[in-house]
Amino acid sequence: MRLPRQPFTSWGPRSLRARLAVFCAVAVAAAIASASGLAYVATAQALRSQVDAALTSGPGPSGTQSPATRPAPGVPGSGPFAFTNDPEVLCNTALDARSRFQASIGSIQLVRADGSTCPPDGTDQVVPQAQDIAVANGGVATTPRDAITPAGRHVRVRTSPVGTGYALLAARDLSETDATLRQLGLVLIVATGAGALLASIVGLFVAQAGLRPIDDLTRAAEHIAATQDLTVPIDVREDDEVARLALAFNAMTSALARAGERQQQMVANASHELRTPLTSLRTNIELLERSERSGRGLPPADRLALLESVTAQLAELGELVSELTVLSHPDPTPTAVPVRLDEVVRRAVERASRRGDHRLDLQLDPWEFDGDPAAMERAVLNVLDNAIKFSPPSSVVHILLERGVLTVTDSGPGIAADEQDRVFDRFWRSPHARGMPGSGLGLAIVADVVAEHGGSVSAANAPTGGAVISLRIPGRLPATSKA
Repeated sequence: MRLPRQPFTSWGPRSLRARLAVFCAVAVAAAIASASGLAYVATAQALRSQVDAALTSGPGPSGTQSPATRPAPGVPGSGPFAFTNDPEVLCNTALDARSRFQASIGSIQLVRADGSTCPPDGTDQVVPQAQDIAVANGGVATTPRDAITPAGRHVRVRTSPVGTGYALLAARDLSETDATLRQLGLVLIVATGAGALLASIVGLFVAQAGLRPIDDLTRAAEHIAATQDLTVPIDVREDDEVARLALAFNAMTSALARAGERQQQMVANASHELRTPLTSLRTNIELLERSERSGRGLPPADRLALLESVTAQLAELGELVSELTVLSHPDPTPTAVPVRLDEVVRRAVERASRRGDHRLDLQLDPWEFDGDPAAMERAVLNVLDNAIKFSPPSSVVHILLERGVLTVTDSGPGIAADEQDRVFDRFWRSPHARGMPGSGLGLAIVADVVAEHGGSVSAANAPTGGAVISLRIPGRLPATSKA
């Protein structure tokens, strides 16, 4: 059965889809914003570096001078322009050198040692700061810095010494640079917003596609909860984490379905097995009741035989109920402890030896495993009881423990080849054993206990006749035996 694929979406504020879409948008927006910020900073730095390069190539100690523009010996002034002995000539706005300088670098103004500047023609000049005046008083050239003119223009300035008591302040207007950066910032902001919006849209589709297997899993779980139908698998088309989850869910439902089938089969078998002793008990008890009511009692010998039959049937019924309890309601798994298997077998043999006149031949090598000693002793005792039940009176049952393999060989008729794989099934009994006492659960309990300890069981026939039941228990040689 396949569930029809139906739309299953949830876009609430707490839904996984909405969170995935938001996380995707935030992650992309953060990445774009980071890249935009780095691009803006790098562009601003590059533009400022170009302005600073133009300022530092002007007059001053770091400026370059060609031989044609280098001042003659003894003539004050430095930089790309030759001055006369009086730097005040720079205050002449008609000076050709000044015009050429301002055209290539920016505006210039002379700063005197007293802090005054020229030209005093009312143009928008930079107000000299203390560091500019210090240069005029013999200091070194300043590094380029930002400044604001009285009219509010944003400029980049640098001050260089030009003779004794004077400094030349060169300024370059940053209006175009600022406008470029503002335009770039606006473009980057729009790009970030558009990227976040696109990431949100893509995130919705990614969340919808990525969570489709989760939708299938949810629908299957809801269908199982509503119908108790464990036969609904989930289609697995990919090979990722979600596909692994779907495979695990399919494996879980398959295991639950098999467990349910085994439980139903066990209930049916238990009902069948209980019906026989209950019917016999009811028949015998009704016979006793009729004899008492009619006033014609049974002969003492018949009455004793009937009571013995009732007692045996009650014992068989109690054994069956006890074994059903073990299989259907196992005790909580105890903490595994080191257990000597040879000692467990000795205790089980001691208990089994009181149940008949058989001789139990023991050959036990030391062996240790981690597990539950009580459960393992019950399993070994069931194997011994099974061997004693099928062995003739006064016969020998051979018990061998070697390297963690416990082998019990009886002296009975053996097991048919086509029945050896079924002797550990619940409630199964061979046709020739149906008239003997037992419920068909003893070896099933053995198989369960051994499997819980990581071992295995098998059945075969001995060359000399008789059945051979083998239990393989993983473990190790005891430390004392190693020594």
